[in-house]
Amino acid sequence: MREASFLAQNEQKWRKVEAILQKNSQLSPDEAASLFTELADDLAYARTHYPLSVTTRYLNGLAAGIYQKLNTSRRQGLGRLVDFWRYGVPLAVGRHHREMLFVMVFFLLSVLVGVVSTHYDETFPRIVLGDEYVEMTLKNIAEGDPMAVYKGSDSNSMFLGITYNNLRVAGYIFIGGLLFSLGSLYFLFTNGVMLGTFQYFFVTKGLFLYSFLTIWIHGALEISSIVIAGTAGVVMGNSLLFPGTYPRKYSLLRGAREALHIFLGITPLIVLAGFLESFITRLTEMPDFVKWFIILGSFSFIGWYFVYYPLKLKKVHEIH
Repeated sequence: MREASFLAQNEQKWRKVEAILQKNSQLSPDEAASLFTELADDLAYARTHYPLSVTTRYLNGLAAGIYQKLNTSRRQGLGRLVDFWRYGVPLAVGRHHREMLFVMVFFLLSVLVGVVSTHYDETFPRIVLGDEYVEMTLKNIAEGDPMAVYKGSDSNSMFLGITYNNLRVAGYIFIGGLLFSLGSLYFLFTNGVMLGTFQYFFVTKGLFLYSFLTIWIHGALEISSIVIAGTAGVVMGNSLLFPGTYPRKYSLLRGAREALHIFLGITPLIVLAGFLESFITRLTEMPDFVKWFIILGSFSFIGWYFVYYPLKLKKVHEIH
């Protein structure tokens, strides 16, 4: 790429960094780290292609200034961990709301495939969920306890098994992004079809509300985590598909860093979902208002932390 094009592509970003340094604006450690990493990428590219250019010296100065801010704002121990959850994850998510919207729509369409298929073919749940599971559920329904599947194991062992499995599934969805996003989309599709089939199976038995108020006690966090893991995978995949002005290797490194922040953001949610499924979901005789409180509270937190709060941070800390 010609140097003039490189300048035109990045000038606005560099001017904002320059303004931050001139005004001595305060940055969180994660903001400073994100800026420094991005400038380091630009500087590495400039040193490779324009080693004697004024642009290279200019970028070196900007990177040095941000590095000083990074060192002065860096906190240790628990403080750094707090900053990661307070700034690092929300800012990474906020930069990729478009990908999140795409993944959510894709996943909902996959759920719809499961719903429509089950509606028109009563044997479809056996294909997706397996004969053994369907027969067990039919037996539980006949015995008056449709959600007995959540009561069949010791809570502690169930928690460990479910949490491990959910982390593994989310990891597959995330890593699948390396296949140019197609791997992530494949796992999202299969999980979406399974969810639609599973939920609509209970609809066909006249148990929609009862099943909803049981399944979504843990499902609100679990399914939201799947969508966000898919977002992380697509972010990484898109960095390979659409490197822009950067070499594909640099683009992948940038995308992987952003995606990892997003993925790490859901790990506590997956653990909490496993806890709810193992210890709370089995309490099917709980009052409905308690179930609604857990479900709506979970969705409200997801909406606040992954949508509203990142948008608010972007307005206050617009740095790109």
